Amino acid sequence: MSIDGTRDPEAWAVQVHADPALIDAQAWDALVDASPAQTPFMRHAYLCALHASASAVSGTGWAPQFLVIERDEVLVAACPLYLKNHSYGEYVFDWAWAQAYEEAGLRYYPKLLSAVPFTPVPGSRLLARDPAARSVLLRAMESFARQHGLSSAHVLFLDEADRSAAEAAGWMLRSTVQFHWTNRAPAAYADFADFLASLQRDKRKKIQQERRYVREAGVEFETRVGTQIRAADWDFFYRCYRNTYREHRSTPYLTRDFFAHMAESLPQHWLLFTARREGEPIAASLIALDPERGHAYGRYWGALAPVSCLHFEACYYQPLQWCIENGYRRFEGGAQGEHKMARGLMPVRTHSAHWLSDARFADAVARYLAREGAGIEAYVDELDERNPFKR
Repeated sequence: MSIDGTRDPEAWAVQVHADPALIDAQAWDALVDASPAQTPFMRHAYLCALHASASAVSGTGWAPQFLVIERDEVLVAACPLYLKNHSYGEYVFDWAWAQAYEEAGLRYYPKLLSAVPFTPVPGSRLLARDPAARSVLLRAMESFARQHGLSSAHVLFLDEADRSAAEAAGWMLRSTVQFHWTNRAPAAYADFADFLASLQRDKRKKIQQERRYVREAGVEFETRVGTQIRAADWDFFYRCYRNTYREHRSTPYLTRDFFAHMAESLPQHWLLFTARREGEPIAASLIALDPERGHAYGRYWGALAPVSCLHFEACYYQPLQWCIENGYRRFEGGAQGEHKMARGLMPVRTHSAHWLSDARFADAVARYLAREGAGIEAYVDELDERNPFKR
């Protein structure tokens, strides 16, 4: 594949792979380890599991087109890339753009997407040894989109280095808001009670009340980390996870086989809370871990029996308590959810970058993003005024 807009196109060897397993795992992970904002979700084993488990494949609307760039036979840049024929599982919403294309008699799908499927966790997306290689990745994506007649290319939940590179390349930038908890600095919270003491009185009382509801319902929690999570635990978790989708009349994005791959290849990155009542499991919450950076990520949950406030306990209070006890510095609560603020998770801007092939639509989207960006700024300012912590 040729790359438009590069000074020395012959120096860059560009390949596109329809299966991430065809890429050398050690070389890929070396780029991850060198990234300024690495996460477990960009590791070769995680991305391969999404493909091997039939979770992110052509049949589900995620056709892998992983992009790798070599220089002097050394891997210098790479990114997970997918041809998408829908916008599900992305958490950065562009349905209105697709509708506008359709109303104009144009085709929006398939589009080109660099993201971790079903995983709205900010981090490095454009894996590169240096800024020049990162820039070449973006140009290669543009060239791929042009050569295949695609409407657009997108990079979701990118880090600051990726954001700067995209802006320099002329891509349009977009912001959204998530809610993250951070351990107090410089002196971390001593325990959960210490964390509660930092909150305003009404917020503290609300959390204490919600936790009491769960205790009085006779619910206790079992915690397992890494290889402590048994096959039976994974089976029960998946039953809960699938039930949550069923209750919303939807289908799970991830297959049971995906979690089997996680248990085998990346067990150290998982924390499971199982809620039991009278000894019987009734709910589960799965948290992803980055032990090296001390970050935890709220991922999946499900319940088989209704208990007041059980979701808050399983998805926020148990994980936060565990993070404090184990010296973790950050807990990311996932996409959206303004209600998380009352539980100590504060607004954080996340970013995406977008390139549209049609100049007319690019201009219209740029104007829309300028208005949306101003709204996001006002929204974050409003949220900051509702800070749940003591002044």
